[in-house]
Amino acid sequence: MIEDVAPLIWEILGNDKVTTREAGERLDHIFNYRCPDDLAKTLIKLRNAGMVRGEISMEMGGWIWWADDECRSKGAGEKK
Repeated sequence: MIEDVAPLIWEILGNDKVTTREAGERLDHIFNYRCPDDLAKTLIKLRNAGMVRGEISMEMGGWIWWADDECRSKGAGEKK
């Protein structure tokens, strides 16, 4: 379930705005797991659920992702 993945994604995002590539590198570094295609799909699902934020950044050359307090509280509220 997407709610189970959200805390892991929040951990790799921290308090930063990162590109999809940077998020993948953090995922590999922190959890020793690399799967960029699945990560992109997961980030989109989390964005659609309001559990992360994402937008196109011309400066950074692609999508950037972050999680604010509202995202984190939404995920915590849905946890059963």
